[in-house]
Amino acid sequence: MADQSPAGPTDTVARARLESLLDQRARQRLLDQRIDLDEWAGGLSQQEAARVPAVRIGRRWFSVLWLLPIGAVGMLVAVALAQQLRQYGWMQGFIEHYPGTSASFASPVYSGFPSWLRWQHLFNIVFMMFIIRAGLQILADHPRLYLNAGCRPGTEWLRMRGPVPADRQDQGEAAQIWTAKDDSVAIPKWLGIPGFRHSIGLARWWHFSFDLLWLANGLVFYVLLFASGQWRRIVPRSVDVFPNALSTAIQYASLDFPSNAGFTNYNGMQITAYFTTVFVAAPLAFVTGLLQAPAIAAWFGFGRGPLNRQVARTLHFAVLVWMVFFIAVHTVMVFVTGFVGNVNHIVFGTETRSYWAVVIYALAMAAIVTLWLLASPLTARYPGVVRRVGRGFVGWAKELLELPHPNATYSEKDISPYLWPNGTLPDSDRYHELQATGWSQYSLRIEGLVENPVSLTYDELLALPNHDQITQHYCIQGWSGVAKWGGVGMSEILDIVRPLPSARWVVFYSFAYGAGGPAEGRYYDCHKIEHMREPTTLLAYAMNGLPLTETHGAPLRLRNERELGFKQVKWIEAIEFVENFDHLGLGHGGYNEDHEYYGYRMPI
Repeated sequence: MADQSPAGPTDTVARARLESLLDQRARQRLLDQRIDLDEWAGGLSQQEAARVPAVRIGRRWFSVLWLLPIGAVGMLVAVALAQQLRQYGWMQGFIEHYPGTSASFASPVYSGFPSWLRWQHLFNIVFMMFIIRAGLQILADHPRLYLNAGCRPGTEWLRMRGPVPADRQDQGEAAQIWTAKDDSVAIPKWLGIPGFRHSIGLARWWHFSFDLLWLANGLVFYVLLFASGQWRRIVPRSVDVFPNALSTAIQYASLDFPSNAGFTNYNGMQITAYFTTVFVAAPLAFVTGLLQAPAIAAWFGFGRGPLNRQVARTLHFAVLVWMVFFIAVHTVMVFVTGFVGNVNHIVFGTETRSYWAVVIYALAMAAIVTLWLLASPLTARYPGVVRRVGRGFVGWAKELLELPHPNATYSEKDISPYLWPNGTLPDSDRYHELQATGWSQYSLRIEGLVENPVSLTYDELLALPNHDQITQHYCIQGWSGVAKWGGVGMSEILDIVRPLPSARWVVFYSFAYGAGGPAEGRYYDCHKIEHMREPTTLLAYAMNGLPLTETHGAPLRLRNERELGFKQVKWIEAIEFVENFDHLGLGHGGYNEDHEYYGYRMPI
């Protein structure tokens, strides 16, 4: 599909046109074929497995496995302490006054559990299962969490692999740089979806699709919850819920459980947990998800401060931990507080003791386990289907997120001291020859559906009106950083070439091949022509007041602040205006879209 010899700008555009001759059915077969891990992402080694997460306290790192013995000891101490406390008269009086379940803070609900509530409970289990697993896979692509917007190696508070090698952090030696792709890890396929390294494109289709289903399910739940009166089960009416929750906790810890009146009344501990989950954690998951979107940050200016992307990632992860904890404790309590009766509540919505409910529950759990086990192998077998279904679910929502104007800029003090490098560096003789001349022989070819196709030399680009902006870079892998970009506004380029009315997309071609090398062609990506008129969209030739380095995209790189980082094409060789991108590459709007199943709309 690609000429293996170095090519000039015109050759690149011509080759892209030549690819239009590739039979559409052949392209579809390429997209639907099973993923070969030996060739995936340019042959990226799958041996780099995630480690057990470690947390930094001060300057030292501690494995979260320490929570197991600490938790076991804590539980033994809690049991001993609670049993001892219950020997005292004042504690007995406290439990008698605050028994745990009381109409003082929650009115009884005698209507049982309606069918809509039981079905939504089942849907929520399935949706959350896929959201959590895909979320872990996304985290594995940049297995570090920070509280600062700049993501400098060593400043993270949680990591799932060792430190970045100190001798590969110097951004002056491009060939030795430790990239964000190098930093990704694999997680077991039974845990993540699909489980192999750098599969974030596929994981995001699962995550966002089930996010949308979960959100729709949740909105219906909120409406029916308040319309039916079921809200009285989980919304406390007085502060009495807190001493009753404490009383419940002491009774559970002492292993002398309170009476289970869950069919009509939840106890204080249940209400507190349900209220936190439904009205705090769930909305927080939605909000912190949106805060990680470049389109949202570029609209509201969330590239810094307490709402920056890395704080949002941390809170998003905290919600995930809470949800896993809640699900685990909730399931254990179903078993230990009267399994048959509780399952009848879940399945039939009645206060009965039918074993048919147990049978149905077991069948439902078997179906869920089957879905769990099939998700990863089916994703690896049918990645093109996963992308098509995902695009059908969430494509429209991503398009809506592209509507806000990305006008947020920042100050010099917000510039990040480190910007993670990424991408496959150009290795052609032609690129290095141009680089050696200080780009004096470089020319940018701009053609396609334009009235005035031109070739602009580097000096001519520098002579055009300069635009400086301090904006945030958002990588699809999760890291971010603020930098000062200097360059030519794309609106200036449009004024020069005068696109035809039929031009709807702008294609940026790189000097560099994608991760798959010459066999898969040069790196390229497509952008809506409407985005090119934004004041913050530019061809950058400077970063932080200095000419771009090879690592960060010299001689030119794109900045479109609505979109994620992989769409900010580096090492730009040529630009073409087209009506659509069906004829380019494999027809999905970019190299990573073609070969790693990303989406061409990436405002989140």
